[in-house]
Amino acid sequence: MVVEFECRTRLPTSVQQSFDLSRSIDLHVTSMAASRERAVSGVTRGLIGSGEEVTWRARHFGVPFRMTSRITAFDEPSLFVDEQVRGPFRTFRHEHRFTPDADGGTIMIDRVRFAAPFGPLGRVAERVLGPYLRRLIVERNAVLAAQPHH
Repeated sequence: MVVEFECRTRLPTSVQQSFDLSRSIDLHVTSMAASRERAVSGVTRGLIGSGEEVTWRARHFGVPFRMTSRITAFDEPSLFVDEQVRGPFRTFRHEHRFTPDADGGTIMIDRVRFAAPFGPLGRVAERVLGPYLRRLIVERNAVLAAQPHH
């Protein structure tokens, strides 16, 4: 089974600033402090770009995880997509879209689509992981929205 969800977040920053904040490895690490997520190989600091990879190490549900993602689509400043190339999911795709709003800020749309491993047990995992991943993205986006803007 495949799980899909979408989160919409208003950011007070321009589309370009929002695009850059969202692909900042350093800001991602800050926003995921609770799971002690760190970039351990590939692009480990600064902004990740087209075709680049990052390997994350984190702890979720008390279990250590390692996942490598690649930027598979990149249309600056309106879209980028990261997809798992190695890791715990059968598939994992995260689309980030950025559109200007009427107040000079940005509407950021996160679309996540994933399938857990484990065959029939995966269905149980997906029921837990869907809400959990949505909450992580909402928390991450709150950190992005709180960043100073110019």
